Amino acid sequence: MTTEQRKINTGFGVRSTASDVLRGIDLSGKLAIVTGGYSGLGLETTRALAGAGAHVVVPARRRGTAQEAVNGIDGVEVEELDLTDLDSVRSLAERFLASDRGIDIVINNAGIMAAPETRVGPGWEAQFATNHLGHFALVNRLWPAIARGGARVVSVSSNGHQLSDIRWDDVHFEHGYDKWQAYGQAKTANALFALHLDALGRDAGVRAFSLHPGTISTQLARHMSQEELAELAATIGASPTNSGWKTPEQGAATQVWAATSPQLEGMGGVYCEDCDIAEPAAKDTVLGSGVSGWATDPERAARLWKLSAELTGVDAFTTT
Repeated sequence: MTTEQRKINTGFGVRSTASDVLRGIDLSGKLAIVTGGYSGLGLETTRALAGAGAHVVVPARRRGTAQEAVNGIDGVEVEELDLTDLDSVRSLAERFLASDRGIDIVINNAGIMAAPETRVGPGWEAQFATNHLGHFALVNRLWPAIARGGARVVSVSSNGHQLSDIRWDDVHFEHGYDKWQAYGQAKTANALFALHLDALGRDAGVRAFSLHPGTISTQLARHMSQEELAELAATIGASPTNSGWKTPEQGAATQVWAATSPQLEGMGGVYCEDCDIAEPAAKDTVLGSGVSGWATDPERAARLWKLSAELTGVDAFTTT
């Protein structure tokens, strides 16, 4: 059954923390994968899940940096992964599947924002490749273990998705680059990925969610100038539909909630914010609350899945 894109009044909110949403939840014996789980929101997510008893696998492009960051957190395992390199994705998946373990939680947390024009792999635009295509390939490669665990898959999107629909005629910005439109497209892709994965995976007991974590000062903003940061702060502060800046632990709360909460049992495919299912966004909302219609459209989601499978050469749901 399709879950309605409406609040369910969870009792949590904008200032809830990862610890708040995990109170009373025992994750002993569970295995979670958190991409980018060694900095910013990812590190807070790793810390919270491990603190609740989960074994957390942290795939990271900078393995040494990641290992240093998670030292002292019990139950954390660091693996090497470059999301822009499909060979690296395949290699990680092969190593993990060879360990014969099931997966209970996947949080596709790693990402880049407002990056200067960069080409990766076969000429892909870097934000679309890192934020979406790499995670698409990873989940499809790991599908046997994900299905075995009846996992929840959480795709970290953003209200930045309101900046752009998918640019079907030029997804890689080969005809003029705009870093914010590219970011918006990648975040829309994160939401559409979760929507279609949920439709494909629910019969195997796998449910998927996307979310906006809130606005948090982390290394995600490393490509932004001080002027851009000031402008963003002014936009957020002036918006009646936005709740302002969050701490990293507050920012991690919604993805941890989506990954673990019994309140979402039997649900999936929806976009969440502030530890609840989000409402549809008002028309023409930009960087405000709610989810745009183009990010919840099943036809767009199916079209993006097909395109992503063609680009990456991976689709766990197609037999050949």
